[in-house]
Amino acid sequence: MLNIKQAKEYIKDSVKLYLKKDEDGEYRIPVVRQRPIFLLGAPGIGKTAVMEQIAQELGIALVSYSMTHHTRQSALGLPFIAHKEYDGLTYDVSEYTMSEIIASVYDVMQNSGIKEGILFLDEINCVSETLAPSMLQFLQYKVFGRHKVPEGWVIVTAGNPPEYNKSVREFDVVTLDRMKILEVEADYGVWKEYARNRNLHTAILNYLDLKKEDFYQVGTTVRGKNYITARGWEDLSEMILLYEEEGMKVEETLVEQYLRNPRVVKEFTAYYDLYQKYKKDYRIEDILAGKSPAGAGEKARKADFDERLSLMGMLIDHVQRDIRENMEKLDYLSGLLVHMKALRNAAEQETGGTADGQSGTEEGVQSRPGGTVRALLEKQLAGRQKGMEALQKAGSLSEREKRKQRKVIRFLQDCERELRLQDVPDAHAAVGLLKTRYDEEVTSYRKETEEVGKELHYLFAFVEDSFGAGNEMLILLTECTVNQDSAKFISMYGCEDYRKHHEEMMVSERSDLLMQQIDLVL
Repeated sequence: MLNIKQAKEYIKDSVKLYLKKDEDGEYRIPVVRQRPIFLLGAPGIGKTAVMEQIAQELGIALVSYSMTHHTRQSALGLPFIAHKEYDGLTYDVSEYTMSEIIASVYDVMQNSGIKEGILFLDEINCVSETLAPSMLQFLQYKVFGRHKVPEGWVIVTAGNPPEYNKSVREFDVVTLDRMKILEVEADYGVWKEYARNRNLHTAILNYLDLKKEDFYQVGTTVRGKNYITARGWEDLSEMILLYEEEGMKVEETLVEQYLRNPRVVKEFTAYYDLYQKYKKDYRIEDILAGKSPAGAGEKARKADFDERLSLMGMLIDHVQRDIRENMEKLDYLSGLLVHMKALRNAAEQETGGTADGQSGTEEGVQSRPGGTVRALLEKQLAGRQKGMEALQKAGSLSEREKRKQRKVIRFLQDCERELRLQDVPDAHAAVGLLKTRYDEEVTSYRKETEEVGKELHYLFAFVEDSFGAGNEMLILLTECTVNQDSAKFISMYGCEDYRKHHEEMMVSERSDLLMQQIDLVL
């Protein structure tokens, strides 16, 4: 039994190997030997999410379908009569239109320009009775009706065990022998890493740190089915964040729409109210601005275990959120730098001169000052937009990358508009104007980096003053180490507090012991 992170790495490796080619451009593993992967696990543990991540990380396309929504006709295509001639005689022959599923793959290839990808078929073991006989042929030969899945597309399927879904059809041995089967179970530690990167509400993570057994539950009572899934927690988080933006009160009525377990609904709602009280009492933003309220450290030191753990979660989450935004801005500036260098080279080329004293640019462009720069800027903007649209159509654009691309595009749009409106004397002046805007962004980034560094220092100072070298300091060090953005920030800009306490506490040796202690307390 694997957790979803282990399953993701296994699928990712399998896809890479399936797409590996020899020196003649042929796939090393023939299509007929590329066994589809069957991801078998309880509902709502993140099977679809990991497929999106794999496609994004490998830079390939993704087409997803739920097989419960398909009839035999939509999956295999509709029949029609074709006229064919054999040995001089004409016959009426039954043919089929292209499968909706296969057509979707070709649509993505055409619209995105990406020729390799993953065809992900969810709930594969819930197909209709009329479609079931065709699945064996599909799993072995990648054929729906008379149309094949294009070469370069790897089949990954998923389904729930029978105890979770009455519609599940047990596969026979012949079918199972055509697939690579991965059984997956819910794992809070793995999901928490994902949840941090997705900016899930701190109250949810703090609550689950205290009550890990409430992360995933599926059962039946006299009142019906009780269930809590990872999907439910994530959807609840998004709604709570919107409620807070609008100043709306989070009550049990909201929570029970996402968590179908009366006990957990009551306990989480009570904890959320307590979380808001902690946030108000400790004044998190003041602590991270170096203005810790009088008595806050003493209060924290004397607090119960769950209150201290909640306080640490709020503090760490606030700083890591700012670090993540800082690292995203660095990615954005790195993306802009490529454009700035190209524009500078264009300016040098335009003013380099030719034998007749004219700039070496195309006719029509050279007649206007800074024409080459503007033309290239317009081309860059169009290229960025087209590339982003292609990745979106391919289903291989992460939310983080999407935010970066949008920021780069907005910057280029603003620059193009400014060049159009201003009377720029020459190419160097045009680049100078753009460089000024870019330098403003860099200056802003450096200021934000300095502020984040101060926040990190004040966080360490508060934890040291309040708890010394206790488990709270170990929690802080561990979170800074395992979080990718925090680790990158500290690696790039340093953090003397982190270095000092990391050496003193030997984090790697003590972190496992701390987790054991927390489990014993809970």
